[in-house]
Amino acid sequence: MRRLNRVGLALIVLFLTLPLQAPRAQQRQSVMSAATAAAPSTYFTAERSAAERITAAEMKEILYYIASDEMLGRDTPSPGLDATAKYIADHLAKAKLKPMGDKGTYFQHITLSKTAVDRDNTKAQLGNRTFKLGEDFLPVGRVSGEAEGQLVYAGQGWVIRSKNVNPYEGLDVRDKIVVVSGDGTTPPQGVAVAGLPAADWESPVSYAQKNGAKALVIVPRNFERRWRFGAFALSRPSYTVPRLENAVADEEEDDEAAAPQKGIVTILPSRAMLEALFAGEQADGARVLQASTAGEPLKGFALSPSKRLGLSVKLSVTQASTQNVVAVLEGKDPVLKREYVALGAHYDHVGTDNPGCRPVGDDKICNGADDDGSGTTSLITMAEAFAKGPRPKRSILFVWHAGEEKGLWGSEYFTRYPTVPLKQVVAQLNIDMIGRSKKAGDTNPANKMLTGPEEIYVIGSRMMSDELADKNVAVNTAYLNIKYNYHYDEPNDPERLFYRSDHFNYAKHGVPIIFFFDGVHEDYHRPTDSPDKIDYQKMQSVARTIFILASELANAPTRPVIDKQIPAEALAR
Repeated sequence: MRRLNRVGLALIVLFLTLPLQAPRAQQRQSVMSAATAAAPSTYFTAERSAAERITAAEMKEILYYIASDEMLGRDTPSPGLDATAKYIADHLAKAKLKPMGDKGTYFQHITLSKTAVDRDNTKAQLGNRTFKLGEDFLPVGRVSGEAEGQLVYAGQGWVIRSKNVNPYEGLDVRDKIVVVSGDGTTPPQGVAVAGLPAADWESPVSYAQKNGAKALVIVPRNFERRWRFGAFALSRPSYTVPRLENAVADEEEDDEAAAPQKGIVTILPSRAMLEALFAGEQADGARVLQASTAGEPLKGFALSPSKRLGLSVKLSVTQASTQNVVAVLEGKDPVLKREYVALGAHYDHVGTDNPGCRPVGDDKICNGADDDGSGTTSLITMAEAFAKGPRPKRSILFVWHAGEEKGLWGSEYFTRYPTVPLKQVVAQLNIDMIGRSKKAGDTNPANKMLTGPEEIYVIGSRMMSDELADKNVAVNTAYLNIKYNYHYDEPNDPERLFYRSDHFNYAKHGVPIIFFFDGVHEDYHRPTDSPDKIDYQKMQSVARTIFILASELANAPTRPVIDKQIPAEALAR
């Protein structure tokens, strides 16, 4: 599961003191659903028998391979991730499942841009003051170039014409270097552009380019986190997905993804550089930083014309790639087989020896047995069980997503460029961390929110479809009756778990979802998340329950009714 990277981090300590119980409304809802939901279908007996093919013994064998040191933490991209993808594909081929990747393969290829900084030729200077790369500023994006000019501050930098939002009013950015509060591409809180015509709005990047600005200086909300990883970012190449950029406009990538023609020279300043830039101005550097990180509005202004910032950014941009792994079990009904029940997990993790992987002694390999080796393994065993029959009426879509830890890359890519019609996906069941259990007598605060051996968090099941949630309850009640914990369905969940795994991108596209999750624990994103700590019996129970739920959805006469929509503002991560 992707690490929380916003203000919720500051609230986690407080959040861990909360009692481990489901929200009262959700508890009442669950009890009511269990009592009133329709019993499982006439297929239930056969589905239950098929589910018994999913065994703890096979799960253990698979997971010890996926979470071995040889995979080097399955970073995106990496040889270990590629080896895992091939391992999954070999299982799918043996089970004779239909490939649904590119060109008749199981792999949906994703082109990446690999960017490295030329440290000797990347510089910044204000008057006689020279700023140090890695200490005072960091280059952002994939655009090389030189810029020199006066500065203007443009607030959050977004223009929305239909709402009379124009932070550039009275400002001339031509031949200037523009400072903005934000990352330049993501709309700030309270500014929604989804659904608006492209001609109605401008991002800071597009406005700067169209109006002749020379460069951007960004002050993002996650300023502190960006700087925590800053020195490391310079020591290794960074990766982006060109085809996912400008996602709001859903633009296609250029053919030459590795040599981008769009963009503008952009840097991230340090606190010290901000103070120098805004010294003696109507708002100082500390005030600009405060407004930026808090999402507060701050009126734009031109800085003193005596200040001229010079930038030289030299980057090496080449091409790399990764892949989702995609397969389908075709349904038996001649009409309903055109619809899909989607099952998903992410098969990547956080790699080795980097800020996302917290070392333990000399061990720097984060094996990711629970996160999300448990989901990856469960999906393999479920695919094998489905392949042995009987086939359900609807088709079953299996997607192992890459790059979840980088920012839900794989699921965003698949939902924007699906290999099956996304409107035909009736539900998506996401399995991300289902293998750990809190032991009796465990008082470690880091395990406060970890579920017990017969318990699992169910997240988002009622976000869009009560019918989907009711069917989930009915299946569980008739089968193993695992304790479903709805704690993270609280509207103001400070950990924002609904936004942190791959189901989110399916929900954005109108697909009702359920997210199964065991809870954050002491080994999260550490080398100690190892296969010997997995509760394989729990993993088997949860996977079998999800298998039967997927079967019930695939055999149902109608798809789950979507009875509510997620507000657009709630879909902005």
